[in-house]
Amino acid sequence: MPDVLVRGIDDELLEALIERARTNGRSLQVELKTILEQATQTRMADSRALAAKIRRSLKSGGHSDSAALLAEDRRRRTM
Repeated sequence: MPDVLVRGIDDELLEALIERARTNGRSLQVELKTILEQATQTRMADSRALAAKIRRSLKSGGHSDSAALLAEDRRRRTM
């Protein structure tokens, strides 16, 4: 598994991360991996929820036939 190096971490941020790891009973490395995994899962969960919402809104079926609209537009352009 590849390693990741983050440079330029502020001392206060590092101390907060160390304290968070200590509070959660984890090493700093495990805490950072957990934070990264949660951030990724949250983003995916948000994306999936949004996609599901869009799918539900499109299920109503009240949409026009795009082929007919395109044909009508092409006819107007040739006139």
